[in-house]
Amino acid sequence: MKKIKNIDAGGLEFSELNAIIRESGDCVIENACGQRFIAAGMSYRDLKIHGTPGNALGAYLNGGSIEVFGNAQDAVGDTMNDGSIIIHGSIGDAAGYAMRGGEIYVKTDAGYRAGIHMKAYKEKVPVMVIGGRTGSFLGEYQAGGIIVVLGLTESERPIVGNFPCTGMHGGKMFLRSDCKNLIFPKQVNIKPTDKDDLKEIEQYVKKYCEIFRADYKSVMAGSFTVVTPDSKNPYKQMYVQN
Repeated sequence: MKKIKNIDAGGLEFSELNAIIRESGDCVIENACGQRFIAAGMSYRDLKIHGTPGNALGAYLNGGSIEVFGNAQDAVGDTMNDGSIIIHGSIGDAAGYAMRGGEIYVKTDAGYRAGIHMKAYKEKVPVMVIGGRTGSFLGEYQAGGIIVVLGLTESERPIVGNFPCTGMHGGKMFLRSDCKNLIFPKQVNIKPTDKDDLKEIEQYVKKYCEIFRADYKSVMAGSFTVVTPDSKNPYKQMYVQN
């Protein structure tokens, strides 16, 4: 049986907290309050966090799992390579920045620039599933991986803010919406999903529903739109004058 260390993060500076984590195995962290870089570069351990971790949670994560019972701040999973991050709440800006592997599951909303510079790396395909809505610039410069936004939170806001997929040149984005009121850049293709498209995300939506106790059938019954880059109209044409 694994030995689990309980850590009271109340009053600890981020450097102190991270030093304790590095010296421990699996951990349960209580009273997290804005400490940065929690579990940065971690491999093959499991952390459960109560409270609100600060910026760059799980940056460079290389395996294991992080589960937060609350919200998280900016840059969750920055450049992560493997493992999983689960947030039982919302996240700030730039979640999954440059991630190249692993999975991020967010129960509710995300801020601006989620999935910016997300990329696939060899056999690794990063995945981010956001249960609610996102801010502007979702998937900015996306070069690989899969982003799924389910729009399950009650709001009059559109499922994503302004300028989604700006500079997108790889990967796929799935939005649980008909997207009729959204404006996309010219260098992407937008279409309703077909059976093959939905099959590609079934396992990730099912995992989201299992984690957060959502009804899988009703979620998948919604209208989905898939966005992919248009190779005939590459993103460089936005920035290079012919």
